[in-house]
Amino acid sequence: MSRSSRTLPLQRPGESRWSHAHKQFIKWRFYYLLITPALLYFLIFHYAPMAGILIAFKDISPFGGLQGVIDGPWVGFKHFTRFFNSFFFWNVMRNTLEISVLKIIFGFPAPIIFALMLNEVTRTVAKRVVQTISYLPHFISWVVVTGLITALLASNSGLLTGLLNSLTGESWSFLTNPDHFRGILVSSHVWKTVGWSSIIYLAAIAGIDPHLYEAAAIDGASRLQMARHITLPGISFVIVILFIFEVGHILEAGFEQILLLYSPAVYGVSDILDTYVYREGLIRLQYSFAAAVGLFKAIVSLILIIGANSLARRLGQPGIW
Repeated sequence: MSRSSRTLPLQRPGESRWSHAHKQFIKWRFYYLLITPALLYFLIFHYAPMAGILIAFKDISPFGGLQGVIDGPWVGFKHFTRFFNSFFFWNVMRNTLEISVLKIIFGFPAPIIFALMLNEVTRTVAKRVVQTISYLPHFISWVVVTGLITALLASNSGLLTGLLNSLTGESWSFLTNPDHFRGILVSSHVWKTVGWSSIIYLAAIAGIDPHLYEAAAIDGASRLQMARHITLPGISFVIVILFIFEVGHILEAGFEQILLLYSPAVYGVSDILDTYVYREGLIRLQYSFAAAVGLFKAIVSLILIIGANSLARRLGQPGIW
């Protein structure tokens, strides 16, 4: 009998399933204790609030409290129909998808390329300095980042716009110009996330067998050829899994970033599902309608992530499940 078969927690003949589970729980109780805070977090802040989706099918008053939620009349799919027939539906859907796709096109390959380039740096000190500098934007909140962007690109008082105005004699306006606003969103998103997102790719690269590189060097392969034929295939499973997550979040175009940067002048190109829900739910107090829009977004995201995972499995790549 192999060692692996001896260590398997097999159920004894005549032992009930509950008794076996109880013994395993007692055996690994300290590990279960360690994960208890995480389980409680997800239970309290992610699963328990799911009961609130009931208000998407009711008409409730924002001042009715819990009793108002319980006694509110059922209206079926009234709020969903209102959203689909709304003037804003196609605009917010188009903006959400376009901004998300732009962020995926430019933001998803960026940490992969950065990790490949950083992997070629042989000097340890230089590599650590570059890594540290690239990680720092991740720890800066969007409030601070948008403040920096405003200080640089504000129409009248911005440092960069003021310099351009004095050099060209023209009036530059980036944050209120629909042609420039999405470029600001995407570039600031890439700058803030590229370093931190590269960590998982660097970890995957570190797990590749170094003998593959030695064999390729003996055969005369260049560094570019090694990266193409060894490194990229070696981290392809990580790329696929993270891409599935990106597809699942395609309806999240960056609520906090857009909310802090946009203005009525650029609503036409920047108003997304999350900002629309914010205005309808928290400003106009249309709680039931906002809950219906949020539920629609969650269902579409679930369908997308299941579809992306199935497609990855069909293409021979490991999916999330």
